[in-house]
Amino acid sequence: MADAPRAPSHVAPYVEALGHDLAVEFLLKFGGSRLYWAQDPKGRSEAEALVGAEKLRALASMRAREVTRVPTARPWLAHSLRRKGLPVNQIARMLHVTDVAVSKYLRQPPDNSSGPPPRDDDDRQLSLF
Repeated sequence: MADAPRAPSHVAPYVEALGHDLAVEFLLKFGGSRLYWAQDPKGRSEAEALVGAEKLRALASMRAREVTRVPTARPWLAHSLRRKGLPVNQIARMLHVTDVAVSKYLRQPPDNSSGPPPRDDDDRQLSLF
């Protein structure tokens, strides 16, 4: 995805190992849960069923510990889902938050950096710079 928002540092390993779209799907399904990262998956886990053994091994090699909690990454997910064209209410339902929370996430930069949020290319608004 060329216009994908930059991932924050705690999400970057997932995007690097899985690619943007699969990382979004993985975080939506497993975000907030604890996962055991097997170095040699045997085909019995939901995570392996979703991403495949090779990508799960790549993720496991990036993790410092065998058992970690998968980040929820709600602000980054909100930006990613909005870039796909989903409406705020649908994003709120997917992330299990209110529409107000999603609007707040979208006003902030997706990677938690300081600076203005990314601007959609709206030709009705002139740029100040």
